Amino acid sequence: MTELKDGRLAGKIALVTGGGGGLGRAIARLFAAHGARVMVTDINAAAAETCVGDVGARARACAHDVTNAEQWQAVLAQVRDVFGGLHILVNNAGIVVQGTVEDTSLEDWRRLHAIDLDGVFLGCKYALGLIADSGGGSIINVSSVSGLIASHNLAAYNSAKAAVRHLSKSVALHCARAGNGVRCNSLHPAFVDTALIDDVAPGTDPEVIRAKLGRQIPLGRIGRPEEVAWGAVFLASDESSFMTGAELVLDGGISAQ
Repeated sequence: MTELKDGRLAGKIALVTGGGGGLGRAIARLFAAHGARVMVTDINAAAAETCVGDVGARARACAHDVTNAEQWQAVLAQVRDVFGGLHILVNNAGIVVQGTVEDTSLEDWRRLHAIDLDGVFLGCKYALGLIADSGGGSIINVSSVSGLIASHNLAAYNSAKAAVRHLSKSVALHCARAGNGVRCNSLHPAFVDTALIDDVAPGTDPEVIRAKLGRQIPLGRIGRPEEVAWGAVFLASDESSFMTGAELVLDGGISAQ
């Protein structure tokens, strides 16, 4: 069970998509440890429940397909009913499909964009009103270093993650003009030690993949989920109150080259 550390997020209510494992679970754990109450959602309901078991009484779980508009509205209604409002949305759910522009099938292109981009759009669209009505807060859209620099064999992923970066800016400017107290920023991690790494080269020894990816990063290793989660804590907290429409890059230096 997560131990309460301090009040950086005291009194705040968060929704974390794709919270059943990896980065989402690390974010949910740190949010709860710093005082937030957290709704953990995932298309895998059992994984979301497992995360809640790790986090403890400050969290609840909900099955959630982020590509489904009706499910977004139902999940947000549940957040309002259970917790009384919403201050933080982390659009984290995502997949990776490897392939060049020639290799990638239209089916895979559409499936990846539905999850990695449409899911973020729907979250922003439907959560904005609840966050504003709750007194304002922070939307954190998990993009990637792949939204800043491209790779020859990640055509669909590069496209979706770059779009998430610019969508975040559009949402931020809309909220600023509306004066609704909602900030929106994108988070850009490089390779992080989660199950998504295994999707990069299915059937290859996971340790071989991690070592190969680590050699591409100036710091010489891939990231840990908690290192990215700390960035999410900052963006979710009032410490980042003057930050909107911006990128927080946590990539071990790879985009500096």
